[in-house]
Amino acid sequence: MCGIVGFTGKVQAGPLILEGLAKLEYRGYDSTGMAIQDNGKLRIAKAQGRLSVLYNLTHGGETMPGTCGIGHTRWATHGTPNETNAHPQYNKDKTIAVVMNGIIENYIPLKQRLQSKYGYEFVSETDTEVLPHLLDHYYKGDPVEAISRMLDRIEGSYAIAVVFADHPGKVYAVRKDAPLIAGPSGIGVFFGSDATPLLRYTRDVYYMDNGLIAVGSSDGSIRFYNADAEEVTVPLSHIEWDAHAAEKGGYDHFMLKEMFEQPKTVRDTFSPRIRNGEINIEELGLTDATIRRISKFYIVACGSAYHAGVTGKYVIEGIARIPVETDLASEFRYRNPIFEKDSVLIVVSQSGETADTLAALRLAKERNVPVLAIVNVVGSTIAREADHVFYTWAGPEIAVATTKAYSAQLVAMYLLAMKMGRVRGTISDETYKGMLEDLRKLPDQIELLLNASEPIQRFANRYITARDIFFIGRGLDYAISLEGSLKLKEISYIHSEAYAAGELKHGTISLIEPGTLVAAVSTQPELYEKIISNMEQVKSRGAFVLAVTNVGNNAIEKAADYVVKIPDTNRWFTNSLAIIPLQQFAYYIAVARGCDVDKPRNLAKSVTVE
Repeated sequence: MCGIVGFTGKVQAGPLILEGLAKLEYRGYDSTGMAIQDNGKLRIAKAQGRLSVLYNLTHGGETMPGTCGIGHTRWATHGTPNETNAHPQYNKDKTIAVVMNGIIENYIPLKQRLQSKYGYEFVSETDTEVLPHLLDHYYKGDPVEAISRMLDRIEGSYAIAVVFADHPGKVYAVRKDAPLIAGPSGIGVFFGSDATPLLRYTRDVYYMDNGLIAVGSSDGSIRFYNADAEEVTVPLSHIEWDAHAAEKGGYDHFMLKEMFEQPKTVRDTFSPRIRNGEINIEELGLTDATIRRISKFYIVACGSAYHAGVTGKYVIEGIARIPVETDLASEFRYRNPIFEKDSVLIVVSQSGETADTLAALRLAKERNVPVLAIVNVVGSTIAREADHVFYTWAGPEIAVATTKAYSAQLVAMYLLAMKMGRVRGTISDETYKGMLEDLRKLPDQIELLLNASEPIQRFANRYITARDIFFIGRGLDYAISLEGSLKLKEISYIHSEAYAAGELKHGTISLIEPGTLVAAVSTQPELYEKIISNMEQVKSRGAFVLAVTNVGNNAIEKAADYVVKIPDTNRWFTNSLAIIPLQQFAYYIAVARGCDVDKPRNLAKSVTVE
């Protein structure tokens, strides 16, 4: 999704806005722009392409003097990527400039009315351009009143920042479902789509609720108003991680850095929740009596979080013996789901802002179904609206392709399943103790796999020209195949699909040609023979088979052409280890192909519109 940065204060705004936008590049974009107040006027600069184009155009912001402004990185939704469609959008006199993330769903009738009844002229193809014209129409000298009236007319999901030429030193901002935060600092007030542009200057932020209008002033103050333009109070929150956590730290890519942060992420997610040999998740507010009453879980998520949910289904059902349905959030509410009595919805989201997942959460709340959220971002919308929150504490994840946040979500699933199995008596004391021991070993085992990447890198270099790569597995191995395939396709642009191995002969095997690479995941001993049979089937059609399996599974070597082995662990935890070579495989293929690993084309870190 797009990125917003705003600043007003005591120093030049242009360089700070460009610096902040650079921190948001990971979100995906195809054009950039900023508007700066200067002596009662607005200076506006926009450019198609990378942020470096805007940087060079403005000489690092130096040619746009002024201490108050807004900036934007745009990912095209309405209108092609070009300078005209880039943000900021503005009114005819260039006295009001607006940047927006999200979508104005009713922009067409608004645009038609502004054109036909009031004579406004539109120059872009964007939905955003209705905003400065609406503000121009309603503006009678009070920006908060004009914004309030605009909010009454627009529909959709959005984060908006505005500057008015005749209100120097003021940045106005409002949000609905799309993230936006404000932070006071010693040099002024910052606004950002997330915390990364602010961290160098402040770690105290305001998380804005839907419909609140924020007014940042050059004296460092921030005031908030509700939809009726009445001033309200918003609590200040403190961010624990610092700016260094959002920097590459010597790695070639954020993705590589975050892959190597997985041992720490996994440890940070489970260690504080194991006390005196017991899993303690009191933070969720779920009593043992409540856990015993749960009849069913519905796990809802998108992308990699959905794949963590697929693993969660197998793990929770296998350990706690509670039925689980796993759904794509984008499909869940449109099938008008039937919630069983005493069921719980689990939503999984790295950002805590995913639009479809948030919609599923709200549907459950409307039907009085409790919601447990597994999220990484403290203060995010999902975290604030859920009944119970399980934070994964992965820290900032900058690369679009998730690695460490996904690994943390897996651990959250393990902990939930083990706790519920313990409470409901579905696992023995001995089994429980053994699982805790294996859980504690995971960080070191992940580190071992990460440091043994050279063979995977050499193997990946053989497939940089591949057209199609397939992943197969059964049970938990199917769940990890889904994630391995997604990692490959999203950063290398190679067509890749994951299939339940038992479905091969129901059509999929027709796609296998001589030389096609098939990655087979086999970590479940009771399914070894089944997956070996599937491997032999694709080999007989000319496929080259890469196998990821456990240490000790020697039988698979006869059926595979190349084998990667993971250390011994509890059968329910194997996905935490099997994903590491699959992440490495995707990463090294993408690097060898010259792809932009951290910012893959057409993708955004957090999808906040449907």
